[in-house]
Amino acid sequence: MKYGKIPGIERPVSRVVLGSIGLKPEDPAQTGSIIERYLERGGNMIDTANVYSGGRSERSIGDWMRKAGRRDDLLILTKGAHHDAKGKRVSPEEISYDLGQSLDRLGTKYVDLYVLHRDDPDVPAGPIMEVLNYHSRRGRITATGGSNWSHQRLEEAGTYAREHSLTPFAVSSPNMGLAVPNEPMWADCISISGDLAAQDWYARTKTPIMSWASLSSGFFSGAFSPQNTENKDIARVYYSEGNWERLRRVQELAQELGRAPIQIALAWVLNQPALEVFALMGPQSVEELDSSLDAAEIELTPKQVRWLSLDE
Repeated sequence: MKYGKIPGIERPVSRVVLGSIGLKPEDPAQTGSIIERYLERGGNMIDTANVYSGGRSERSIGDWMRKAGRRDDLLILTKGAHHDAKGKRVSPEEISYDLGQSLDRLGTKYVDLYVLHRDDPDVPAGPIMEVLNYHSRRGRITATGGSNWSHQRLEEAGTYAREHSLTPFAVSSPNMGLAVPNEPMWADCISISGDLAAQDWYARTKTPIMSWASLSSGFFSGAFSPQNTENKDIARVYYSEGNWERLRRVQELAQELGRAPIQIALAWVLNQPALEVFALMGPQSVEELDSSLDAAEIELTPKQVRWLSLDE
């Protein structure tokens, strides 16, 4: 297992983060087997969110930790302030409410990394940073971050924190994968795939990236072709001439290295020479987990990374 550093968290953090999106809250055996295998192979951070499965995701993880007695073995990343049908929910009151719910469901006094699931650019960054620091000072949060925040908003939040002697965001969690999306998969989501200005900002500031949909929603799995448009969301977001060429190159390099194409796609994410990337993965079985963890050990050269990116 490879590890990286997240400001504020003392332990090294595994580069592959176990996403709970593939865990089944109604199946404790499935949840337990995947978490235990992940820990066995050296992983140490699990990702969940206040809105996943209506809160049942957090509760199932909390149940496992309580029964297994292994809270200290897991670094918990959970997210709050997701928008709902009534509108955007990024305010000090809603952040505090969601955090309280998450702590209760997880059965823990603190989370290691608390990430705001969405942004509302109409809300000044100042009150957001103030409330997160308030909860950090009370021991409820170890480190914080923003998911689906533009790099301009991240800069605004960081500037406010520095000017007011507050702890800034430790991480950002945008989408980043080899396939470049034509448009967001969901409203208010941010992708830095193919966004050179954003990537330059991350490289310059050395802000760690917790990348969601690192495998481009399965685009490189072999399940899709230009003629297959049954999955309208995948077709809408990822079907393009450039992405078909990226898929062709992934398949070519996979054959050369004796790996699965989807493993090469994940290796591309984790071998960015100028970026600090952690990949959030959501396996539905131990076999899928092992495949992802094996992919994390693949070393790609900068030349191979550029070639897969269509940069040469």
